[in-house]
Amino acid sequence: MVSPELKKQHDGALMPTYGRFPVALESGRGAVAVDTQGKEYVDFGSGIGVNSLGYADPEWVAAVQEQAAKLQHISNLYYSPVQVAFAHALCRTAKMGRVFLGNSGAEANECAIKLARKYSFDKYGEGRSKIIGLRNSFHGRTVTTLAATGQDSFHQYFYPFTEGFLFVEAGNVTGLIDALVENEGAVCAVMLECIQGEGGVIPMEKAYLQEVRKLCDERDLLLLIDEVQTGAGRTGRFFAYEHAGIVPDVVTMAKGLGGGLPIGACLCTERLADVMGPGMHGSTFGGNPVVCAGAQIVLDRLAQPGFLDAVTEKGEYLRTRLAAMPHVAQVRGMGLMRGAVLDKGTAREVAERCLEGGLLVLTAKTLLRFLPPLTITQEELDRGLEILESVLKTL
Repeated sequence: MVSPELKKQHDGALMPTYGRFPVALESGRGAVAVDTQGKEYVDFGSGIGVNSLGYADPEWVAAVQEQAAKLQHISNLYYSPVQVAFAHALCRTAKMGRVFLGNSGAEANECAIKLARKYSFDKYGEGRSKIIGLRNSFHGRTVTTLAATGQDSFHQYFYPFTEGFLFVEAGNVTGLIDALVENEGAVCAVMLECIQGEGGVIPMEKAYLQEVRKLCDERDLLLLIDEVQTGAGRTGRFFAYEHAGIVPDVVTMAKGLGGGLPIGACLCTERLADVMGPGMHGSTFGGNPVVCAGAQIVLDRLAQPGFLDAVTEKGEYLRTRLAAMPHVAQVRGMGLMRGAVLDKGTAREVAERCLEGGLLVLTAKTLLRFLPPLTITQEELDRGLEILESVLKTL
């Protein structure tokens, strides 16, 4: 499925930082991708949750093309009308006070970490800079966001890592309280994901999230919620934390927000609006006009009546179908973010066999992971599920 010449060119030009599947994708429409040989694949991964509106959405393409033909980039030393309009719409949709625009989830999380430490420094002085995260979390691949990631497998090779991160068991309120008491006066924030995506699609309980919010309020700690994978409608709400009825002080997002172009956003409440000043953070490409034009279409689509309800309905259909399939022991997640635990075979093996059958799926540790486009049709869902079921039956 990958020509020897393309494979040779790849190996001679790119660092081997990805374990690629043997397929070369060339085009796509909706939730269906096409390889260089013309073979079609139903995509249940959407570029790891990035292509939220699927491939080549006509409205999104038109907005991106129009902006690219008008002005592709300007420095953030100048005002950009399309950036300002998008930032205003994003803050309004997210019910947040301000936003910093970058290029990725890791960059957004870097901003959140800096924001939390700066807020604490301004109010309490030095020494109150530790951030408590959750074990099994994932927040990015920069040196600092790796340090903030609660998985030992990521804490190797690249020493020294950024200091100041502690980890407690996810879902354990007592463990969090103990860590706060043990580090009294040294903690400035708690950082978590509502659903640990790379950690295995593990949702946090509503009551747990509410308790964490309460503890942060009592100690004037900032609650940082990483919605890089769960944000922009993935769980059936604009943010996953809405299911728990809480509001963080800082929320980060990326992936599906741009509809396929690189974007990261770090949003904060109004009381944190002026914590960062000129020169304290920046991004050359952050808030690029072309990206903002595409992201505005994503926001507009998410705001359409019934759109998020449809995500919830499709997500429940996906859950039900997966749960009934052979060798699926458990289904986790919310909306169109699902993980399937297998009782036979490996996730990688199944993903490779699905690829042969015309279906793109993801893995997360030992799970099969599903992040289809939010716009996936019933026909595309059924087509992909039939391929998956046929593979699982042969295990």
